[in-house]
Amino acid sequence: MDLLTAPDSELARQVLQRGTAVVYLLAFVSTLRQFPALTGEHGLLPVPRFLRFADPGPTLFRWRYSDRLLAAVCWGGIAVAALLVAGLPQRGPDWLPMLAFLALYGLYLSIVHVGQTFYGFGWEMLLCETGFTVGFLGSDASPPPRLILLAVLWLVFRLEFGAGLIKLRGDPAWRNLTALYYHHETQPLPNPLSRTAHLLPAWWHRLEVIGNHVAQLVAPILLFLPQPVASIAGIVMILTQGWLIVTGNFAWLNLLTVVLGFAALGDRTVHAVLPVVPVDQHRSADLPLYWLVITTVVAAGLLVLAYRPARNLLSSHQLMNAGFNRWYLGNAYGAFGSVTRERDEAVIEGTREAVPQEGDWREYQFFGKPGEVDRRPPQVAPYHLRLDWMLWFVPLGAARAPWFAALLLHLLEADPRILRHVRVDPFGGERPRLVRVRMFRYRFATRAEHRESGAFWVRRPLYVLVPPTGADRLRRALR
Repeated sequence: MDLLTAPDSELARQVLQRGTAVVYLLAFVSTLRQFPALTGEHGLLPVPRFLRFADPGPTLFRWRYSDRLLAAVCWGGIAVAALLVAGLPQRGPDWLPMLAFLALYGLYLSIVHVGQTFYGFGWEMLLCETGFTVGFLGSDASPPPRLILLAVLWLVFRLEFGAGLIKLRGDPAWRNLTALYYHHETQPLPNPLSRTAHLLPAWWHRLEVIGNHVAQLVAPILLFLPQPVASIAGIVMILTQGWLIVTGNFAWLNLLTVVLGFAALGDRTVHAVLPVVPVDQHRSADLPLYWLVITTVVAAGLLVLAYRPARNLLSSHQLMNAGFNRWYLGNAYGAFGSVTRERDEAVIEGTREAVPQEGDWREYQFFGKPGEVDRRPPQVAPYHLRLDWMLWFVPLGAARAPWFAALLLHLLEADPRILRHVRVDPFGGERPRLVRVRMFRYRFATRAEHRESGAFWVRRPLYVLVPPTGADRLRRALR
């Protein structure tokens, strides 16, 4: 029976289950606050309109959507996630945390499948797959099933090794060790320490890239070796993710990766460093027969689904953040296969004048997106500012996306749902007459520039992306 259980992985199970539940809690709170404005009944990309023309996949909203039903789903998810964080279902039989995590998985999968562009991030699929898998680690009544723990390690391997390969196969900056010359400055949402990290010397940035390659291309292979090697590999990945957490805002991607990294940590190895961690909590316990059957069947199903992501890892045309089925199990992961060298920002401005002069335009400011040059980039992760993230893609081609035109229209209409996601509305809730979008080139201020002016950014105008536009024109464009 020892081959079927992992009694040395109780710490891993506790962190995996409670940590994943924390991320679900954040995800449902984020959805509750943002979904109605972005994709709700009267949002930028309304779900009812989407459902009329698309097959969304498995979702509770297939036949009916309302913002009130969405709120019920979110509150249900928040309640279940909070119970799991507190560890209450884990005190019962093995099937109880399984049902709780399957509920979280099903509720969030329903949201992702109708969230459209605003839920197209790789960490949405990752959260779905993680929630499904860790539920089968069972409860405190039995030792963690080894087959399910191996399934989690396979997920960690795909996540990290896939990200490492996509970098090597993509931008040459990852191969010549210069990617971090740019990344801290050009990442979607810099945080308070991003500028400090960017201003570190070039040799440090090269070491960062080397460390990234070790964590993503070497450590994942070591996950499957005996202890303490597997624990060392897990710690390397956890520490690397910790550096990303303190230097950037990547929603809950890094936090969830840290949680998954604990799958490699053995109780005895951790106990040798931190004696407060207990060992041998399930020395004589076996898996109940029904639970052994369930976990074996689930592991076999995940093994079948492993074929396509494994083939993707070996492909020279590797896909990044791709789901191979509608249930988002057995996905391909990866991030930043290419690194932007310069930071261009779309600045949205409005005016009340019918024939405005240059001084009549006023800027909208957002919570996470860079705008005012004298504002330090904020810390928002692990919370996910979806609108701010999507605005980063505007200079990369998203300016032609329907959601962006809809955003400009909702600003012209002073939609209070959207204005709640704007940090500074220069018109105090009143309707502007026109909007326009100007492109600026941003860079971090040097230490000398910051001492002189107090600015964190230096920017210069490039061109007008969207000329002065009124509501009627945008309504016609969105028909």
